[in-house]
Amino acid sequence: MVKLLKRVGQTLYRIWFYVLVAVPIFLCFPLLLLFASREQWYPQFFWMARNLWAKPILYGMGCPPRVLYDQYLLRGKSYMLVANHTSMLDIMLMLYTSKNPFVFVGKKELEKIPVFGFFYRRVCIMVDRDSVQSRTGVYRRAQRRLKQGLSICIFPEGGVPDDESVVLDTFKDGAFKMAIAHQIPVVPMTFYDNKKRFSFTFFSGGPGLVRARVHRFFETEGLEEKDKSKLREGVREVIYKELIA
Repeated sequence: MVKLLKRVGQTLYRIWFYVLVAVPIFLCFPLLLLFASREQWYPQFFWMARNLWAKPILYGMGCPPRVLYDQYLLRGKSYMLVANHTSMLDIMLMLYTSKNPFVFVGKKELEKIPVFGFFYRRVCIMVDRDSVQSRTGVYRRAQRRLKQGLSICIFPEGGVPDDESVVLDTFKDGAFKMAIAHQIPVVPMTFYDNKKRFSFTFFSGGPGLVRARVHRFFETEGLEEKDKSKLREGVREVIYKELIA
């Protein structure tokens, strides 16, 4: 009986999450559509996504965020934001953590999510990981966004591991290659609690604090493409050590 009640509660918790994802989008649809229609209006879109979407979802799920900053992001400066990826809450927590407007680079499959996917394909940089042409196109689109003064966010594991016992999967090169090419700092972030609060396992999760830590940045000035492996592993080690501490 207790197990049944727990599963009912977890099911309702999942449904409530998708309600919180959809309702702000429907309420703000005209303005979101307007700001998504032109790249120069993206900062306004980002402000709405951060303050009228991500924050209500986190607090509405009973997951108040708490962020520790070892170093602060400067306004008007571009960064490469990277973090461990275990939950859909990672998107909301990343939006909460950075006041600087940034663009997500994410997998093309997310555009299939109802409501969310409509805006995702309009404002994010999508990549089809099975297409070399698509991966190459990401660099061109990212370069254009960086020239506009935006930052880029990539979850370098390339997806969520099927095995949830994996603490931190191996990192792909893309984020670090791009950061070196554009000589922008890499900002490592550790998300401690999102897997526990809302993992991709259906019958799991529950309310509670979601903590994040913004680590000291890895500067890329003077680095070349041959240095990307060292940069990648250095960033991964910082996040990994924090997760197992």
